[in-house]
Amino acid sequence: MIAGPLLPLIALAAPLVIGLLAALPMMRDRAIRLLPLAPLGGLACAFLSPLDADTQAPDMLLGATLGLDASSALFLGFSSFLWLMAGLFAQAYMGDTRKPAVFTGFWCLTLAGNLGVFLARDVATFYVSFAAVSLASYILVVHEGTERALRAGRVYITLAVLGEACLLVGFMIGANAAESLLIADIRAAIAGSPLRDPALALLIVGFGVKAGLMPLHVWLPLAHPAAPTPASAVLSGAIVKAGIFGLMVFMPVDGTIAATGLGLTAAGLATAYLGVLLGLAQANPKAVLAYSTISQMGLVSAAIGAAMTSENPAPALLAASLYASHHGLAKGALFLSVGVVAATGRRFLPLVLAVIALTALSVAGLPLTGGGLAKTALKGQLDDALIETIVALSATGTALLLARYLFVVAGQCSSDAAERPAALLLAPFIATAGAALILPWILLPGFGGIARGYAFAPGTLWTGFWPLALALAITGLAFALKLRAPRIPEGDIVVPLEHAAQAAVSGIRRGAERLRDAPGLDIDRLLSGLDGLERVEARLARWSVSGLLLIGLVLAIALALRG
Repeated sequence: MIAGPLLPLIALAAPLVIGLLAALPMMRDRAIRLLPLAPLGGLACAFLSPLDADTQAPDMLLGATLGLDASSALFLGFSSFLWLMAGLFAQAYMGDTRKPAVFTGFWCLTLAGNLGVFLARDVATFYVSFAAVSLASYILVVHEGTERALRAGRVYITLAVLGEACLLVGFMIGANAAESLLIADIRAAIAGSPLRDPALALLIVGFGVKAGLMPLHVWLPLAHPAAPTPASAVLSGAIVKAGIFGLMVFMPVDGTIAATGLGLTAAGLATAYLGVLLGLAQANPKAVLAYSTISQMGLVSAAIGAAMTSENPAPALLAASLYASHHGLAKGALFLSVGVVAATGRRFLPLVLAVIALTALSVAGLPLTGGGLAKTALKGQLDDALIETIVALSATGTALLLARYLFVVAGQCSSDAAERPAALLLAPFIATAGAALILPWILLPGFGGIARGYAFAPGTLWTGFWPLALALAITGLAFALKLRAPRIPEGDIVVPLEHAAQAAVSGIRRGAERLRDAPGLDIDRLLSGLDGLERVEARLARWSVSGLLLIGLVLAIALALRG
């Protein structure tokens, strides 16, 4: 196919062009209508671009190598589909939103970075794309402009910058060891580098921020509830997966760093269980879903860690890709369901809740659902019986957490809402949920390494059923005893950290007041200087200025890496 080699370039260029179109005077008030067009190039590329055929773009980002293999094509495909559905959903949900052109422009820049992560074959393109995802999505988080959104944005951008700094240093160590910018060369060279351990630690921290690996997870339960619902869907379903994908393609899997793999597995399993416990203590439906995402990404991270200790890691990584794709679609659908329920009358609500319940059960691993197949494939790649049991038992926690979500989201139904939600709200939700249920059936032999008939085996059915039966029993017992979970604020450990920071600032101010009368020290001049810095910060926060600075920062990063 003639267009095949051009499809990766089209996939990246399309959202950037559409983002620029949103700035045209004639489109500014209707810019949201452009959102569904932006991911179409990525979707076409995932289906039509040949695998393992690199595309060279010497004039893009000072030179870029793009391409797809089976896993990256899957990530590209499900992410593009989710961005498409979220864009359609936004037509009805955000018709009267504030600053539609700004939202559209940064939505498209985030999308381009998200797709670029999956297409990149060289570290410079990967890093620039990853930075675009991290920095541009900040605007999606703070779009509503409320104090809650701004607080979430502050936490998010702090961790995002930390993650980017760790990745930059880690990539530089890897590129120096490989004497190459190709990701495959860097991955192979890191294991033999004298700075191997610092490089791996930096990469795990950098990718762990995006993937929500504890204790780097605190931005998710703050950002997801604060962002508009379509943005929440792509944050959890697609953007978080950039961190998972980074772990998959950069972590050495030749069996030489088993200790690091075991450490990542332990961290992933701890994240899986702690995410459930923290999520059960939430009252906001989006916060519950955010902690569920943290928990599920912990499981995927554990699988990647297990692959790092295996002599044949490819099957485990393929199974992790299948699991991540199902989660991305299912969790995207559940986030969209928040907006659907809010627009649904009580008569139509049971039908909506039925779709939500089926999708939630799929995430929990109900046998014969897409999630059940994905979890079966993932467990089948774990060589350790104890770890396999721990992963199976995690389904109980997932079921409890999503039961909690079903309970709290049902309370969001408004008696004033229309009886049936708008088609552009309902259709993307149902389509995304349907894709989550069906896709693993299609991909199971190639990515799971098992035949479809294996899903019907009695042992497989029992392995998937007993954790859910246990969750049902625990739920019944909790209702019978009238047990209530404690309330933990969204962001959990970030709250005491904020209090400590505020106490430190107050202490500094009190100290400054005591020094006001000290000879030779002009405190008033110092404070006026701080006021000047605040005015500069306010000017930089304007989207027109921050957007130009963001573009300049991305180009500067590209120059640094290429230099």
